[in-house]
Amino acid sequence: MAKPSLLLGSIFIPIFILPCLSCPEYQKQALLQFKSSIIAVNSSFDSSTFGLESWNSSPSCCEWDLITCSSPSNSTSRVVIGLYLSALSTILPPQPQLPSTVLEPLFQIKSLMLLDISSNNIYGEISSGFANLSKLVHLDMMVNNFNGFIPSQLFHLQHLEYLDLSSNSLHGSLSPDVGFLQNMEFLKLDENFLTGKVPEEIGNLTKLQQFSLRANQFSDGIPSSVSYLKKLQLLDLSNNTFSMEIPIDIGNLPNISTLTLNDNQLTGGIPSSIRKLSNLETLHLENNLLTGEIPSWLFDFKGLKILNLGNNRLILNYSGKIIPKCRLSHLSLKSCGVAGEIPEWISTQKTLDFLDLSENKLQGTFPQWLAEMEVGALILSDNNLTGSLPLALFRSLSLSVLALSRNSFSGELPENIGDARALIILMLAENNFSGPIPQSIAQIYRLVLLDLSSNRFSGNTFPPFDPQGFLALIDFSSNEFSGEVPMSFSQETIILALGGNMFSGPLPSNLSSLSILEHLDLHDNNLTGELPESLSQISTLQVLNLRNNSLQGSIPETISNLSSLRILDVSNNNLTGEIPEECGNLVRMVETPNLLSSIYNLFSFPGELNHLLINFSAESKDLVVNWKKSKRRLSGRNLDIYTLLDLSKNQLSGEIPTSLGALKALKLLNVSYNKLSGKIPESFGDLENVESLDLSHNQLSGSIPQTLAKLNQLGNLDVSNNQLKGRIPVGGQMNTMVDPVYYANNTGLCGMQIYEQCPEDEPLPPPPGSSEHDTKEPWFLWEGVAIGYPVGFMLEIGIIFLTGYFTPSPSTNRRHHRHQQHSIRRRILLELNV
Repeated sequence: MAKPSLLLGSIFIPIFILPCLSCPEYQKQALLQFKSSIIAVNSSFDSSTFGLESWNSSPSCCEWDLITCSSPSNSTSRVVIGLYLSALSTILPPQPQLPSTVLEPLFQIKSLMLLDISSNNIYGEISSGFANLSKLVHLDMMVNNFNGFIPSQLFHLQHLEYLDLSSNSLHGSLSPDVGFLQNMEFLKLDENFLTGKVPEEIGNLTKLQQFSLRANQFSDGIPSSVSYLKKLQLLDLSNNTFSMEIPIDIGNLPNISTLTLNDNQLTGGIPSSIRKLSNLETLHLENNLLTGEIPSWLFDFKGLKILNLGNNRLILNYSGKIIPKCRLSHLSLKSCGVAGEIPEWISTQKTLDFLDLSENKLQGTFPQWLAEMEVGALILSDNNLTGSLPLALFRSLSLSVLALSRNSFSGELPENIGDARALIILMLAENNFSGPIPQSIAQIYRLVLLDLSSNRFSGNTFPPFDPQGFLALIDFSSNEFSGEVPMSFSQETIILALGGNMFSGPLPSNLSSLSILEHLDLHDNNLTGELPESLSQISTLQVLNLRNNSLQGSIPETISNLSSLRILDVSNNNLTGEIPEECGNLVRMVETPNLLSSIYNLFSFPGELNHLLINFSAESKDLVVNWKKSKRRLSGRNLDIYTLLDLSKNQLSGEIPTSLGALKALKLLNVSYNKLSGKIPESFGDLENVESLDLSHNQLSGSIPQTLAKLNQLGNLDVSNNQLKGRIPVGGQMNTMVDPVYYANNTGLCGMQIYEQCPEDEPLPPPPGSSEHDTKEPWFLWEGVAIGYPVGFMLEIGIIFLTGYFTPSPSTNRRHHRHQQHSIRRRILLELNV
């Protein structure tokens, strides 16, 4: 009978003790209040979709999801010690922003040791209520929208070992109070707006193993006290504005494996003390202002895997042959003065996945040994490499990035280029490649960026790219392609640049099939026909460049449907009719654009590949426009800040619609060389951002509106060759528009800018550089003649006397002087006769 009694005891004992092991009622109510706060923010909140459905009136909150309680003990209850509340709101439709006040109930749970509220889109300042959570060991607040300063209370949580505030909007400086976190092991403040110096007190965190301040705005020097962090394994200070030299004691960090200091303004050489970092695996020093030679001992680290030194002022002098002891996966020697052929010692790096030797002085052909290496990313742009590309290069199963732009490669592309199925980025711009594009290139399904611009490619047939493929950026500009404009591209196309070729015929009627197209450039071709209505159906279109073609017909009224359009250049065509009033409804020309290309977020690749994708896509977005009377290349990196409308050199007629004055975001408006008539709209005074306004070579009449004086950004105004009259406006920037050329051939204009007195004005001041004598009557000029000749005669006599003509000369020179005196007398007599 003993066994049953024991069995009963084992059953009944838990029943009696469970109630006393539930969490305290005040903690339960605090958690329910937190849940209610989220529901109040978003009425469509469904707690069952992310783990809060168990948060109800059940006896113990320790049984709820996302909660950890203390272990059973002799105490009467279990307390909440951990809350795993990451990404609660990311799946809500739509994703709400949660105010930071929703966290207030949690500050009542003083037993908390772990709190994870990352990725919840929480906005507002960080509450001082965190001071109540004095037992916190782990606090994760990354990927939210917290703003304001980091409250000093956080730095007084003495048990804190893990703090992640990265990917927020925090600003201000890092308080010296951070030195109180003496138990801290992991401190990450990446991707905020923190500024100022890093306090020397950071050296007090002697238990710190990982310290990251990446992508902030810290400045001044790297604090020397980091050398006290003997347990540090990772130091990431990249993407700030740190200056001065790398601390000489940086080598006193015996455990460091990752040292990331790239994208700052660091100067000086590579400290020799780094040689002591025997555990070093990753060294990022690229994109600084470092100088001197690259020390050969950097290649002696046996564990080194990533060595990025590019884009400094460093020089690699490998006259003595380098024999690396490391097995690198990443090597960047961009702009390091590497000359001659591609260094053969690189062939020993069998694990190499990323190689950047761009912007050097490399010569010779593409080596066979490099073509046979399974390198993932190969960047050799901006050198002087020659010859054709080896077939073996495209047999690689690993090659995802190939950038060879701005070299002197020649010949046709290999037919087997399509075998490189892993290619994502292919950049071959500005070489001497020729012939047709191989059809097999269409087989590269993963290809996203394809830049073949500025070569001598030709032909009128194009590879049939898969409509369902990923190809988003195509640049075939400045080649010798002919035939009709090709349309065999992916539906994912965002940028299509075909300018500077010999395409002919009308614009394709099915352009609207490229439904997410943002950038269409067909300038300098032989296109004819009218602008198709289907063009107005591409609501995503931001840039449309059709300059220098032979397009006819009128500008369609439906152009206002292009709600994203901010750059329109149809200059130098044969367009007729009036400028549609609807042009004033182009939304992105009305409001200052704040658009980022979809190419930046359309695809999700690993960080480094994503970085290359952004850089290379910006390179291919460069746009040449007529800017202030000259050609100007707008960098693709800054193209998003420009808003332009160029309708010049057509046959447009009628009046300029007043609605154009609503395009307040315009930086350039050019309607010159047309047949426009009527008055300049008064509404042009509302073009508050315009820098260049060209209305020349039309038939405009009336006066120049005084409202133009409000244009504070105006740097160039041309109204020449019209029929304008009246006073040129004064005030503001109009007082600086004083070049008469820009008002020429308007017979009725007057004003101080052209030194033409208006009938109702007082006499004008003289032009710059003239004297008051220039304004006197003509008789004064004849008076000057009468006085000038005698004065000139007397001066000539004086010069003759001073130079020794009336001084006796040695007999050997008498004949010579007699001849000179005779010539001078003749000159004097001639002047007197005049």
